[in-house]
Amino acid sequence: MKRRKFIKNTVLTSTGVGFLAGLYGWQVEPFWLEFVNVQMPIQHLPENLIGKTVMQISDMHVGNRFDYQYIIDSFKKAQLLNPDYVLYTGDYVSYENETQLEQLKEVMKFVVKGNLGTAGILGNHDYGKDWAAQEVADKITTILQTAGVPILSNEQKEMNGLNIIGLDDYWGMNFNPNKIMSAYDSKKANIVLCHNPDVCDLNVWNNYKGWILAGHTHGGQVKPPFLKPPLLPVKNKKYSAGKIDLNDGRTLYINRALGNLHQIRFNVRPEITIFTLIKL
Repeated sequence: MKRRKFIKNTVLTSTGVGFLAGLYGWQVEPFWLEFVNVQMPIQHLPENLIGKTVMQISDMHVGNRFDYQYIIDSFKKAQLLNPDYVLYTGDYVSYENETQLEQLKEVMKFVVKGNLGTAGILGNHDYGKDWAAQEVADKITTILQTAGVPILSNEQKEMNGLNIIGLDDYWGMNFNPNKIMSAYDSKKANIVLCHNPDVCDLNVWNNYKGWILAGHTHGGQVKPPFLKPPLLPVKNKKYSAGKIDLNDGRTLYINRALGNLHQIRFNVRPEITIFTLIKL
């Protein structure tokens, strides 16, 4: 009888713990935003930019898969930090139909912009079904630029002493990194925006030395304690989340995403990153 009671209690306890963990991963962590602070040393940084902040917002995924009021609330919190630069690294929507364009317009009424500059790039989800709908990408670009977020497609934009190089999405229709990486000025204070971190392994960088800001992975969204995320949408499984020294003068930072591809997170909180500029 004692053994039977022990087994029953164990099963009940395990069931209860599993239920609470599932409830947490569904209703708590997907909306438990973390502001992550990182120092960003940059070559050729102008003296007047030392100590300025760069905010990275990635993978909003506005749509029907979770309540996007959370994105609006997060934007309001981010605005209170008064960032000097704001950089967006793609996947603004989880596109199903034209409804997501209207939802994005609603969210972008609360857009976070930098005092010294704002820019962004597109991600694969911004190209619609099968990442192959140019008209969807064009409409999303128009919404973003109307809201004050210039979108860089294999282009660069200098903003008050900081030069932002934006690569179009690796899985999208307009990926052409050589167009811009063959033309950048290594004597400027450069930052590269690149949605998919797998691009870091391609032979397109033209001896670039500096920071690369990416997203795409969401850090896996679910990560067992002390283990690697079981699912990552990248070829190079080292590219999960956070700061990664590529050991060639490049530093990759992968943002864990503000939004959720699906409303489930465990041990991978959503993130907005705040970089503080320092001179290298």
